[in-house]
Amino acid sequence: MSFGRLEGKPGSRPMSEINMTPLIDVMLVLLVIFIITAPLMASSLKLELPKAEAGGPSEAQAIVALAIDAEGNLYLGERKLETAQAQALITQSASEAALRDPNTEVQLRADSRVPYGRVAEVMGWVQAAGLSRIGLVTEAGSTAAK
Repeated sequence: MSFGRLEGKPGSRPMSEINMTPLIDVMLVLLVIFIITAPLMASSLKLELPKAEAGGPSEAQAIVALAIDAEGNLYLGERKLETAQAQALITQSASEAALRDPNTEVQLRADSRVPYGRVAEVMGWVQAAGLSRIGLVTEAGSTAAK
């Protein structure tokens, strides 16, 4: 008695291509995660900006972002500045920006509880450094009397 293989169809061959479905699923999940978390990383500094009716967003090409919170702390972009070095760093940053582009705009966000004298002082530092375009950022809305 001899045992042998029956002649028939050859066995199936292993698949040699990469299955793209799991890769696409992972990429779509990552895309959704980035879409949800991106707005949360935009700005972490909470300010109560004054409200104003007029004005709209600026269309300046280059900007320097300054902020003053309710306690009077200064921020250059998102970086908190120490009180002793604030004037020097703001003046240096504004001078460098003025050298790159004299039309650079400084966008100053000041909490509504910050005294006007502090805001004027910071504006003076910026103007002394050579930048004359200063925008005061406010919230849109009506100025209701309290």
